[in-house]
Amino acid sequence: MIKRETIEKIFDTARVEEVIGDFVNLKRAGSNLKGYSPFNDEKSPSFMVSPSKQIWKDFSSGKGGNVISFLMEHERMTYPEALRWLAKRYNIEIEETEQTEEERQQQTEREAMFVVLEFAKNWYKAQLFETELGKSAGLSYFKQRGFRQETLQTFETGFSSNQYDALTQAALNKGFKKEFLIKTGLTLERNDRLIDRFRGRIMFPIQSMSGRVLGFGGRILDSSLKTAKYINSPENEVYHKSKILYGINQAKQAIVKEDQCILVEGYTDVMAFYQAGIKNTVASSGTALTIEQIQLVKRLTKNILVIFDGDRAGIKAALRGIDMILEQGLNVKVLLLPDGEDPDSFSKKVSTEDLILFLADHTQDFINFKAALLQEDALNDPIKKGELIRSIIESIAKIPNSIQQEIYIKEVARIMDISEKALFKELAIVLKGLNRRLEKDNLRKKQKETLKPVSPEKQAQPKYNKREILEREIIKLLILNGPTEIEVEDWEIKDIPEGNAEPIIEKITRKTIIADEIYKQLQEDELEFSNPLFNQLYNRLIPKSLEHQDIDLKQLMPQLSEEEARLISDILMEEEKYSLANWGDRQIEVKTKDATLGWHLMDVLLNLRRLLLLELINEQKENLKNVETDQTRINIFNEIKDYLFLFRLVSTKLFRLA
Repeated sequence: MIKRETIEKIFDTARVEEVIGDFVNLKRAGSNLKGYSPFNDEKSPSFMVSPSKQIWKDFSSGKGGNVISFLMEHERMTYPEALRWLAKRYNIEIEETEQTEEERQQQTEREAMFVVLEFAKNWYKAQLFETELGKSAGLSYFKQRGFRQETLQTFETGFSSNQYDALTQAALNKGFKKEFLIKTGLTLERNDRLIDRFRGRIMFPIQSMSGRVLGFGGRILDSSLKTAKYINSPENEVYHKSKILYGINQAKQAIVKEDQCILVEGYTDVMAFYQAGIKNTVASSGTALTIEQIQLVKRLTKNILVIFDGDRAGIKAALRGIDMILEQGLNVKVLLLPDGEDPDSFSKKVSTEDLILFLADHTQDFINFKAALLQEDALNDPIKKGELIRSIIESIAKIPNSIQQEIYIKEVARIMDISEKALFKELAIVLKGLNRRLEKDNLRKKQKETLKPVSPEKQAQPKYNKREILEREIIKLLILNGPTEIEVEDWEIKDIPEGNAEPIIEKITRKTIIADEIYKQLQEDELEFSNPLFNQLYNRLIPKSLEHQDIDLKQLMPQLSEEEARLISDILMEEEKYSLANWGDRQIEVKTKDATLGWHLMDVLLNLRRLLLLELINEQKENLKNVETDQTRINIFNEIKDYLFLFRLVSTKLFRLA
């Protein structure tokens, strides 16, 4: 267990804007920071971070919370893992206790896999830097390739010997379970024997954006062996190669700073560029570029530079990836290295200054690059030239911004010596085809949804719960305005006419404190919140509120559960969302929040009381169905009568509220 004092120190030290800034490119928006959602693909940014309140809210997915909940949501960390990650980031010492066997068994499968992968990374590193074989075979290979030791340390590279089960036995001796060694892909089971997947290789840990090890890539050292040059960890619960980019953890801050991501192909390409000072570089690790990988970059920047070596066949295949980048609304530049060069080899042949100059001088817009590349096949052939133009137009059609489309059309007209009118006509045809396919896809999705059986419970479930909405509003009033003194309109009963006539009430005005009024009215009704989460939060908030003190979020947040933190961030960020609407700039007069606080408080409390009375009336009506004696029936009728009177009284007050 981590001590409470340590947890509070972590919350005091960690800055939500700094931590989230490692994963999302945040830009100033008034007193807040704004960026693209890391949970949803979106056209315009709706992800908000409040440095003053130390919370975040993603309006596209509805998620929100504090710095811990972000790591739990985004990196799938447990609460203790998130605390330890923050402690490491801010150099806060945590006293670790050795796990017992029972505690190990209680770990979730996912957590256990991360622990095993972290152990493997450290073990491979030790083999490279601390064993004679690792130094002579692994380190000498890296030195021959021109890599310095600090670069190897940054990327936490390692070494695996040719021994069949070296890692497996080391892990088993440390108490790790066989099943997790197999599930992570580190160990294979062959003929009742456990063997290492990675043998005789230099090792590249593949890390998430936060630095957690997800898997490994291994390059063979003995090229004479008849085996794959590179092998990767297999797909499993924690490693999905289509969703991660090699080097993203090391590159994320440089990508934000440079406002550009450089995309290369291999592990050593990333390391070589990093060593040369170009740190905003990542790799797709030999796999075809995926939408998930592009969206990972989009969180940090809208600008991508794709670097190709001289392999023409590989370049043409990679052009499909460029179309995907365009489709996601990113800006693409392309650079072709000299024949026979890759980023690793080329960066070692020139100085850092010359490399930076080369990138600046040879970077091309994707349209110019694609036209130049395909024109080689279309010289003096009108049919092929037509196919080339169609191919370029198909790329332009993927761009969601119509202004950018027009700019590119004008550029193509200039390059290809063809009229803009003809190109716009072709673009309209392509867009029509894309829209038709999109409509068909949407129709198929709808048809699949309608075919899905809906459970009776789900059918009967209301779209929203009125009582919970009112309870949430009470929590909101306590958090934002608990100690505020306000003037409220109330009513005194002057007369209760006989029969069913409405009671005669007189309006009065009185001063009160919001927290006092809430507490008094809920106590009078002996009311508890129907939602356990709201009830829990109310009990946390009301003691301080009754002392007429503002809620200290810094002190409160470490005590909250994940659900409580998310609810508070939702409430606080709602205020920020509506303040961004700039009603005044649109000549729309809106009453200030303070001017309507008294009215709003009474409206919420009266509506809640009215709803509660309605529930009691309906409950007693149901009880009548099972009554066996006349006296019990009379008692229930009298209770219903009393409730109906109170219901009419509250309704009268409510409908006269102005």
